Amino acid sequence: MTQELNKKTIDTVVESFDPTMMVEGTEQEGRSDHWEVRTQERDYAVLPDQKIKDENRYGQKIDLIDLTGQEANRSMFINENPEVGSNPNRNKQHGFFFTADNCIGCHACEAACSEKNENPSHLAFRSVGYVEGGSFPDYKRMNISMACNHCDNPVCLKGCPTRAYTKHVEYGAVLQDPETCFGCGYCTWVCPYNAPQLDPVKGQVSKCNMCVDRLEVGLKPACVSACVGNALDFGVVENTPENREQCKTEIPGFPTPEITHPNVRFQQTKTMPIEMKRTDSMPVKYHRDDKGNYKPVVDQKAGKDKHWNFTKLNSRENPLVLFTLFAQAAYGMFLIPFLGAFFGVQAFETFVASDMFFPLAVLSVALTSFALLMSVTHLGKPLRFYRGFNNLRYSPMSREGFGLAMFSAGSGLTALFALPSNTFVNHLSVNLLGLNITELTASLPLTGLVTAAGLFAIVAGFGGLYYMNKCYQIKARPFWNHLQTATSFGGNALSLGALFSSVVVLSTLFVIGVETTVIAQATFVFAAVFTLGMIVEALGLIKHNHDLNRNENEGGAAHYVQCTFFGKTYVLRNWLLGLNIVAALALLTLHVLGYNDSSLLFAWLALALMNVFTAAIGRALFYILIIPTTMPGAFFWKNKGFEQHARDIGLADNPATGVAPLAH
Repeated sequence: MTQELNKKTIDTVVESFDPTMMVEGTEQEGRSDHWEVRTQERDYAVLPDQKIKDENRYGQKIDLIDLTGQEANRSMFINENPEVGSNPNRNKQHGFFFTADNCIGCHACEAACSEKNENPSHLAFRSVGYVEGGSFPDYKRMNISMACNHCDNPVCLKGCPTRAYTKHVEYGAVLQDPETCFGCGYCTWVCPYNAPQLDPVKGQVSKCNMCVDRLEVGLKPACVSACVGNALDFGVVENTPENREQCKTEIPGFPTPEITHPNVRFQQTKTMPIEMKRTDSMPVKYHRDDKGNYKPVVDQKAGKDKHWNFTKLNSRENPLVLFTLFAQAAYGMFLIPFLGAFFGVQAFETFVASDMFFPLAVLSVALTSFALLMSVTHLGKPLRFYRGFNNLRYSPMSREGFGLAMFSAGSGLTALFALPSNTFVNHLSVNLLGLNITELTASLPLTGLVTAAGLFAIVAGFGGLYYMNKCYQIKARPFWNHLQTATSFGGNALSLGALFSSVVVLSTLFVIGVETTVIAQATFVFAAVFTLGMIVEALGLIKHNHDLNRNENEGGAAHYVQCTFFGKTYVLRNWLLGLNIVAALALLTLHVLGYNDSSLLFAWLALALMNVFTAAIGRALFYILIIPTTMPGAFFWKNKGFEQHARDIGLADNPATGVAPLAH
């Protein structure tokens, strides 16, 4: 497990203080100013000093100093205060304990957390949702209060491209720096518990900080201290609080703990119905299996009627739709003619030797640059885009951006080294500047440099697309975590790349007057690659449909929405893709049989343009359909259905409703 530590140290010895000591004169004299310890703090708000187990149930040491070998008694510099708390368990992994039997759904924990952290109404580091089941008179509801679980394996930390997250040996807290964050929201994707909160107003993420300032003075977090029903407790993980008989890792509505090994434990002894439903709009419910565990299943709340809802494909993820499609098209456009020439295909050797290879390489750079620009506009703080390379060690998002940037650099170098052999540019240079670029670079091995730069670009671009796929292979988002993501990205790179590249290559071959057989050769290669790309994408879609139709988790729920709310749009995309493949195979057959009339090019162009439309629909569905493994909401709070209703009727204009504005 990654244990990233705060690198700040202090050069002077600071006085450790005891939060239990009483000093004559003033109650606060001698105390740290991490947190003002009020005279009315009760015993239930004070951290207990308990006997600590050696390991948690996942086999990880609870003493984080033993686990990491890091220095003990370091300052956390909370509010720039160098003092160190005297909690004897300061370097042990702490966690929350939630007794579902006691929670009355009063939201006092939410209010206390938001008050302490000064959160706006549309954000909540801790939120209370519920599931319900049964029927009168045996109707039951179970409330669930949930915040960050400060996991053993914090996927937010590994995924964050800016390294805004730190796993501390102090209390095992996973802390996040909003000022380092540039608002990509990737941590909100990978977290199964909806803990990181993206503020669309400020364009940054923030989250529960375990109230480490209170822990330093021996007090439990604000949410625990405020709990009216004694449902929330806090302490060293695996320690069962007094008067509690269970210490479970799951309750109905809680995602599987196997993803992150969260540091939260539960008690839930009351008998619940076999089926528990969510009151929010998410089409998921929970069914009890033979072992007594509740697993997610699809809840067909909206029936089975198919709809278009074409306008609903518009979302805040539109920049990512453009980013992925243009990046894939740029890679395919450069890849096909370059590899064709590299492997000795005459048509592509002729093209690479022509003046138009330079513009193609430049166009590839331009398309990639536009794609990266779109990814930047998706950020909450676009001007901090450079921070996206801070976590190359772990974050697939950092590696994706780096790979595409290197592909753009490789394509640019290829264009640069191809420049001296470009007749038009050289003629222009002689007439305007009096410089003959060909003569100036005659001693350079330009052919070898072009080949080396092109191969570098291809390898770097492949790395970028590989990590683009890895960005979406997320356990917390089962709809994405499938082979279909890779087949869609790879298939679009081939089909869209063939379109862009063929327009440049074939028009060049026509203009320079090469033999008809050479043009036919290039046409056949582009047609075959184009068809292969669509077939790859179609095979992934077939597999995706097959698997998710039999999948009862959140991925199956997203597929249910795809087949109903967007059912007609989904069918249209599939039919268009299928018809494109059939037509492309028919045209390929004509090529094989020797029918190479130039009129076929117009048929190929029509198919290619139809494929652009199909790819755009598919990618928009890809982003709009996602249903994460997250905690249940309430009827009015953390409920996407209510949020949309509030926007439709204007209720969202009142900030008190807690509906986030459609920004970012």
